[in-house]
Amino acid sequence: MLYEKNESPMAQRRTIVLAEAALMVFAAWLLVGGGIAALNGLLGTRVAEGSLGRRILLLCFVVVTFARMTTMIFVFLKRPIKWSEAVAVPFGFGLYFVGYSVLGGTRTASIDWLDGLAIALFVVGGLINTSAELLRHRWRGDPAHTGTLYTGGLLRYSRHINYFGDFVWVSAWALLTRNVWSIFIPAFLFCMFVFYNAPTLDKHLAERYGTAFDSYRKRTKMFIPFLL
Repeated sequence: MLYEKNESPMAQRRTIVLAEAALMVFAAWLLVGGGIAALNGLLGTRVAEGSLGRRILLLCFVVVTFARMTTMIFVFLKRPIKWSEAVAVPFGFGLYFVGYSVLGGTRTASIDWLDGLAIALFVVGGLINTSAELLRHRWRGDPAHTGTLYTGGLLRYSRHINYFGDFVWVSAWALLTRNVWSIFIPAFLFCMFVFYNAPTLDKHLAERYGTAFDSYRKRTKMFIPFLL
């Protein structure tokens, strides 16, 4: 992607991080700052405040995700960012930070083994995504690799293993909310990755790397390792 001339490429990155920081603060207010009760008073609703343990876990998910995404924006993501993307990205994360906080922050169910599973999957998904990006970042740091296609690390199991990691931790977050409406968020993300993001990136890589990418595509699944 190209960014507009006469604009600092850092401005878009700072905009994304500042917007996500604001969303994180708002989520914290909702979950542990009395926000749900305040909104009940303002709107005249009677939405229950969920269990404290669940609300704290949801806030932990928000903080960890913010830290990971900030690292991605300033360390791993080298390409320029359009202003349209700087607006769209915080909107997407608003679904996680605020949407999941509302959906899960009102659940009174006590913490149980399903929540333990959600935590485990959240950690696994985050590790998959961040590890894949870190390994690729280190590989690209070697000038000898300039102009060559990276197929090592976790990308040997899936051409878009970072997308798969995102899908796993977003699904885990949905599970933690214990709200059936949350399933629509990872379902939408899955469709975006499989039917738009991954095919679009594959087309770009095919044009850039030619036969090297064709060979890689034949031996490596697109999204889910060994399956899809």
